[in-house]
Amino acid sequence: MTDNTYQPPKVWAWKKSDAGQFSNINRPVAGPTHEKALPVGKHPLQLYSLGTPNGQKVTILLEELLALGVSGAEYDAHLIRIGEGDQFSSGFVEVNPNSKIPALLDNSATPAIRVFESGSILVYLAEKFGHFLPKDIAARTETLNWLFWLQGSAPYLGGGFGHFYHYAPQKIEYAINRFAMETKRQLDVLDRQLAGHRFIAGEDYSIADIAIWPWYGALAKGGLYESAEFLDIASYKNFTRWADEVASRPAVKRGQIVNRTWGDPQLPERHDASDFDTLTL
Repeated sequence: MTDNTYQPPKVWAWKKSDAGQFSNINRPVAGPTHEKALPVGKHPLQLYSLGTPNGQKVTILLEELLALGVSGAEYDAHLIRIGEGDQFSSGFVEVNPNSKIPALLDNSATPAIRVFESGSILVYLAEKFGHFLPKDIAARTETLNWLFWLQGSAPYLGGGFGHFYHYAPQKIEYAINRFAMETKRQLDVLDRQLAGHRFIAGEDYSIADIAIWPWYGALAKGGLYESAEFLDIASYKNFTRWADEVASRPAVKRGQIVNRTWGDPQLPERHDASDFDTLTL
């Protein structure tokens, strides 16, 4: 149990030392901390990212598009070391004022189009290239339902459960129980949906699967926060069936290792490195 004597002050003040291992990058203000231009490669699509779950969403989609022969989906992947504050450079803030990865710059347009927030990037690329987002209004809406479900739900998994279970300097029973309960409720939502569907939004693979898998599929594969046993992931049979099928896709395997700075690139991602952008997707 924890000390319950803390009382919030009338006005909150930032204590950098209280941020634990994230103290070098977390701060209560926005904007750049230093001047630095972003690199630019030879392809129209310039991706600035890191191989966290949020970063993997975009690289998996790009690799799926390339697997279909979509040549316009060729991209340059530039590593943003969020642990070192690359996301606070002036160049990155110009592409994403929220200073979170991933961020995309499409130089095929004049002026170039900036796209930030992972869900927005998935929709942009799916619409640009005409794949993985149905055109039928009912199927499209169902796909977007689940994409937005992920965007709203993953902060509870990453910034809530993952932070307090895996990263927090102190184990707080109330916080762990609160977010474990919500994570298991979300897993039950997915398990029930997948009881009657091959993929998240229906019988076709879509950006809903691509968005959800790097977070929740990683749980099923035992690679997120070393928590599979604690959450009893194996009991969600429909969910684990889906997670295994998506994990077996060659493009998913390739997308997992783009801009990854830890682990064996030949092995499935374990996400042992700190995912500093869990609170904003």
